[in-house]
Amino acid sequence: MSNAEKMQHEEVLRVELEVLRREHRDLDDAITALEDTGRADQLSLRRLKKQKLVLKDKIARLEDQLTPDIIA
Repeated sequence: MSNAEKMQHEEVLRVELEVLRREHRDLDDAITALEDTGRADQLSLRRLKKQKLVLKDKIARLEDQLTPDIIA
């Protein structure tokens, strides 16, 4: 992979990472709003929390791809 291709690939990963972080924050806000109303059903809350965890895992994987391996 050439240097230009590598930089372009990293930029795509960074944009995808930012999109996933935004979705994660939006889900967090939605969960908080539902919990604050006190009328949220537990199944909906569990589904939202599971989606949030899936996003968190994707974010962690992307961050690992973008962080260079450092041999200590």
